[in-house]
Order: sequence, then C-alpha cells, then structure tokens
Amino acid sequence: MSKLLVSPSPHIHSKDSTKSLMLDVVIALIPAVICSVIFYGWQELLVLGVSVASCMLLEWAITKYMLKKPSTIGDFSAVITGILLALNLPYTTPWWVVFTGAVVAIGVAKMTFGGIGQNIWNPALVGRVFLLVSFPTYMTSWSAPKGLFGADAVSGATPLGAIQEGIMRGASVQDLTSAYNYKDMLFANLGGSAGEVCALALLLGFVYLCCRKVVKPWITLSIFATVAITSLIFWSIDPSRFTDPAFNLLTGGLILGACFMATDYVTSPMSVWGGVVFGVGIGFLTMMIRYFGSYPEGVSFAILIMNSVVPLLNMWFKQKKFGRK
Repeated sequence: MSKLLVSPSPHIHSKDSTKSLMLDVVIALIPAVICSVIFYGWQELLVLGVSVASCMLLEWAITKYMLKKPSTIGDFSAVITGILLALNLPYTTPWWVVFTGAVVAIGVAKMTFGGIGQNIWNPALVGRVFLLVSFPTYMTSWSAPKGLFGADAVSGATPLGAIQEGIMRGASVQDLTSAYNYKDMLFANLGGSAGEVCALALLLGFVYLCCRKVVKPWITLSIFATVAITSLIFWSIDPSRFTDPAFNLLTGGLILGACFMATDYVTSPMSVWGGVVFGVGIGFLTMMIRYFGSYPEGVSFAILIMNSVVPLLNMWFKQKKFGRK
C-alpha cells in the first residue's frame, strides 16, 4: 500500500533565491556607486570599501562566534547593507565613523534580531540615523563634488539645508531655489551624501529591479506621488515658504530611500494595499519633517517610523491566499 507523505512548506519553488535577489540589488546599485566615485573621488571609494568590508566581517564574526550558525555573508545581504550605508554618508566621513555605523547596522539592527529576514528596521538606515545623532559634525559636513581627478572640494550646505537656512534668515524660497538647476539635480547633485549625487543613476537601477521583478514598485510610486501631491498643496498655498514638487523629488535622499530602502522585502508590507499605505506614510512624514522639522531631510526617519508600522499593516491588509479568486 502506498503511503501519503506530507512535507513542510514551501511546496511551490522558484528559481529565485535570496542570493540571486540580493545580487540583482547589488547590480542595480552599480550605476550609483560608479557615479559617486566619479563625482566624489577616491575618498568615496575608501568609504565604500570600509563600509562593505566592515559589514561582511561583522556578520561573519557574529554568525560564527555568537550565533554559532553557518556563515550568511554569501547571500550578499551584508554587501547591500554596506553599499547603502556608504551611499548615505558624506564622502568625507572618517573610516572609524563608517565602521561604527557598520557595527550598529549589522550588530544591532540586523543580527540582534537573528539575521536576514528577521530584522524590524532597515539596517543601513539604523546605522545612518545613529551616526547622524551621535556624530552630527561629521554627518552634516557636506562638500560639493570635486571629481575623480578634480580640484579641492568646496564645503557648503546641501540644497535642502541651504533652503532651510535661508528661510530662517527670512529669504523667500523663490530666491533660494533660483540658484539650483533641476537638470543638474537629475544628473549630479550639488552636495550631500554619495547616494544623492546622481538621481538618474538611481532611477536606472530601480528600472532594472522592476524589470527583474525584484522590488514592489507600488511602494516607490506611492512615495513619489505622496511627496509630489503634498508639496504641491503647500507650494500652492505659499510658494515663498514651501518648495515645489520637482525640487522635493530630486533633492536629498528621497530617490535612494524610495527605490532601494523602502522596498526592502523584510521591512515592507507583503500586500499591495499595505505597501501603498506604507509608501503614503513615508512620503507624508518626509514632507512634514522637511517643512516643519529641525532636520532638512526626513526620508531616513520616515522609513524607520513606517518600518515599525509594518506588522500592523500586514495584519490589516491580508495578501490574497494562493489559489483564491
């Protein structure tokens, strides 16, 4: 008599694996990495190297000596954390500050919860926010891109920081934004973290991820739409105080956060409508922090806040069960 064998899930398999998905994200980040090195020089390459190497070494050490589990650095998740952390930092960040950020990102935000697939918040953003609070001098010392073989960099505020400082002095937004060209913002930002240097490179990477069906595009699109609509409302009410939608979409870390960090599988909702609400929350919080907060940028804080809401969104918005119409 034949026996009925019941095996544990999953019962449906796919050619995709954690390693292949993470590798696709690494490939999508390559244009932004290349642009950051071209615009910011060899010092940015050092920041990238220290960040990636630190994240991989720390994950290997924690997995081997503390968790007593097989190494997981081969799945490229630590590499992605290292790249994203580096792209969220100024290229002038000292190596020991970069290493400290890696310790927090991997040791606290990721491995404390058990490693990949179990963390609540995006590890790279936790590391970035920790450094911003702990080392504000290093994290807010911006320099304009100097090029791979260019002249000495010129220190100055980011476009968002310059707007905030100008408004505090009583200047109008129209006068402050006249110094910035939207075409330059699309191809090369005028200062900021390495991941802000070229919006086009980040968008190309996002398109690649969408074509490979790696990310959930509705999250990113809902963030962009919310930022555009919210800023349009405030800008229409008082254009002398509030910046316009194009400025908010192209400046700061919005594109990097919306395309590569808000779409993280582990820290984003599983359902479509949950993802839409998640993206709307990120976009709205970002604009509230930019317009009314003490920090000129709010993407990192907005994503981390909404990461905390994901369990509720997964409970409220159920994904359609397989086989159900």
